Amino acid sequence: MNRLFKFTFAIFVLTSSAVLSQNQNQEDVISLIIEEANDNSQLERLAHELLDVVGPRLTGTPQKKHANDWLVAQYEKWGIAANNEQWGEWRGWERGVTHIDMVSPRLQTLKGTQLGWSPSTTKEGITAEVITIPTFLDAIEFEQWLPKVKGKIVLVSRQQPTGRPDYNWEEFATEASFKKMKKERDARKTEWYKNIKRTGYKNTTGIITALEKSGAVGIISSYWSGGFGANKVFTAKTKHVPSLDMNLEDYNMLYRLVDYGNKPQIRIVSESKELGTVPTFNTIAEIRGTETPKEYIILSAHLDSFDGSPGATDNGTGTILMMEVMRILKKMNPNPKRTILAGHWGAEEQGTNGSKAFVEDHPEIIKNIQVVFNQDNGTGRIVNLSGAGFMHSYEFLSRWLTEVPIDISKHIKTEFPGTPVRRGRGSSDNKSFLAADAVTFNLGALDWSYRDYTWHTNVDSYDKIVFDDVRSNVILTAILTYMACEDPNRASRQKAVLPLNPATGKRDLWPKPQSPTRKGGMD
Repeated sequence: MNRLFKFTFAIFVLTSSAVLSQNQNQEDVISLIIEEANDNSQLERLAHELLDVVGPRLTGTPQKKHANDWLVAQYEKWGIAANNEQWGEWRGWERGVTHIDMVSPRLQTLKGTQLGWSPSTTKEGITAEVITIPTFLDAIEFEQWLPKVKGKIVLVSRQQPTGRPDYNWEEFATEASFKKMKKERDARKTEWYKNIKRTGYKNTTGIITALEKSGAVGIISSYWSGGFGANKVFTAKTKHVPSLDMNLEDYNMLYRLVDYGNKPQIRIVSESKELGTVPTFNTIAEIRGTETPKEYIILSAHLDSFDGSPGATDNGTGTILMMEVMRILKKMNPNPKRTILAGHWGAEEQGTNGSKAFVEDHPEIIKNIQVVFNQDNGTGRIVNLSGAGFMHSYEFLSRWLTEVPIDISKHIKTEFPGTPVRRGRGSSDNKSFLAADAVTFNLGALDWSYRDYTWHTNVDSYDKIVFDDVRSNVILTAILTYMACEDPNRASRQKAVLPLNPATGKRDLWPKPQSPTRKGGMD
């Protein structure tokens, strides 16, 4: 009996020691992660190299490929295997010089830029009178007017009644003045869209095509974001003539000159190169697992951007976040239980194509995913974590979160079981994985005026990054990844019954798998 007691006690001691050692090791690794993130951060350097040196990363441009190659080289410096994985082809294009001058009724250099994939002018550029789209009674009157655009540069956006954001009006204007401005703005907007429909076209895309066919020599839009100096800059809708976006202040000035009969003329030099069909890539980095290498944690962030700015918060911050997490985990936990992948996706802005292609091309990985963490909405600290519709997400995500420092976790609002995609929001690469039933969490960040000032705008640059918030996100994501990687249990994929959508009265639907566009921008 005494021997049995001693034997049992010995087993207890050994087991307790093993658990204690395991817990101690976990605490050590987490402490080292926090220390490395705070004391040896590489975020500022990574942001500089990606945003200031590489710059915008429009799909199909040499700069996007430069970014892919830069990622591979950087990961290799850290001892992390990485490669560029081709998933499709795209229209190759590279921007050149953009310069706009008003030459009559006086000389002034104007602020604007060519839109992505815009046709080029010659080096000498074009000089022409600027006109606006008048009010039409019907499509017949529009067709009768079209010949007048020949040889002209046409303004195709509506004139804004103010260049001040609403918050500025709310702070300084009288209530009556603010209401008057909004009433005028709403009336102009309503009439603008009614006038578009009276042309016989559903939107300005059709009108731009008609203008180009009728001999217009240039198209200028102004997609004001609602913030001081910030315009949304997307892609050209023309096939042969240059298409540019102009800052609100200069655009409105030209509009007024036309309205007052001053017949403004401008000179546009807008050079670009057509590069034919080029391959497009995802960059995949890997820290190989040691115990269950065919189970995966994926750190997800799209690498591409639009071309009007360096794309700092969409999605430069997501990119450098996942890079920094990989660097720290390789240094502090070089032999993880499961394999950790970082996926830097291409052509997200054209429909999450890179991540869709990865899901479609790697079923062997997708079926063995432990969890995906996706980040793609700006520089702010992460404040929203939804269970994404997985029934048991509370159990494992909450357990992982307990190891995150309280000064970070206290800011996070969780929702369980949640829904796969937030209503009223555009989708990101998390949707590609959710459609394949992989447990995927979107790391929702604090807004920092993202929609008005940096999302797809001309001012989404390095100086908009809040590095303290991104460092906080690195610590959070690194700890969540470490905990998910070392967890002895697999995260459950069981789905919850989704709630009713009050807008439709029907239950929300789970995303369905979609194939990517593998040959894009050609038509």
